[in-house]
Amino acid sequence: MASLRDIKSRITSTKKTKQITKAMEMVSAAKLNRAQNKAQSFLPYTEKIREVVSSIASGGGEGTSHPMLEARDEIKKTAYLVITSDRGLAGAYNSGLLRQTLKLIEERHSSQDEYGLIVMGRMGRDFFKKRGMPIYQEIVGLPDQPEYADIKNIASTTVNMFTDGIFDEIYVHYNHFVSAISQQVTETKLLPLTGFKEDKEGDSTPTLDYLYEPNPAVILERMLPHYAESLIYGSLLDAKASEFGARMTAMRSATDNASDMIDELTLKYNRARQAAITQEINEIVGGAAALE
Repeated sequence: MASLRDIKSRITSTKKTKQITKAMEMVSAAKLNRAQNKAQSFLPYTEKIREVVSSIASGGGEGTSHPMLEARDEIKKTAYLVITSDRGLAGAYNSGLLRQTLKLIEERHSSQDEYGLIVMGRMGRDFFKKRGMPIYQEIVGLPDQPEYADIKNIASTTVNMFTDGIFDEIYVHYNHFVSAISQQVTETKLLPLTGFKEDKEGDSTPTLDYLYEPNPAVILERMLPHYAESLIYGSLLDAKASEFGARMTAMRSATDNASDMIDELTLKYNRARQAAITQEINEIVGGAAALE
């Protein structure tokens, strides 16, 4: 049976842990608010680029086709851009995403020659390296509120690997932010950029007529890589919001568990203390009776 000193020591250490988890919960809540605002403010920019690209791609004019808009006849190699966090203590944020990615890769591919990985985040990098899976690019140590310049190099290199023919298609895997307590593992097809003509045909709203200088083909050549890179950045912002939501929820759960443990230990301490006092009284009474 644990002594009173041991129980009191556990209560003290648990209270200190509770203070830490509570502080981490509050910090994550503040970061979540900033990350949400940043992700939402970036959406109109991405949507506008898509509108312009869709207008050019669906115009059907001469020279408006582009390799990034066309699905390849044979898929020899697929890339998976996986966005994870650098740190843990975020519940199932990383594990759920990595398990789903691993499952899809094992279902779709029979050899490592058929796919490659591009990883953002230390947790994902370590996970895939431990399993000996092919990582073509990696980036760790991204700030909590990343700027476009922070991922410009890896995003542009990823797009170039598609245009250079190293990969025939690229998917992005990340946790989509649903709410502070809910994140959804999401797979989106980054390249090739398909569906622009379908979007145009199914859209009944009036569209603007753009004047292009020097011509639509040149604009498309410049905008498509930037649009693909912006999709990667937008996915990262969404994933960051999910990360802070998951960490806030995990730390709140840890704080609640610490409170429950403190209550249980306090009750145990009081019972042990009462038993010790009762025993001392009995000893005193017994000793006094022996002297009579």
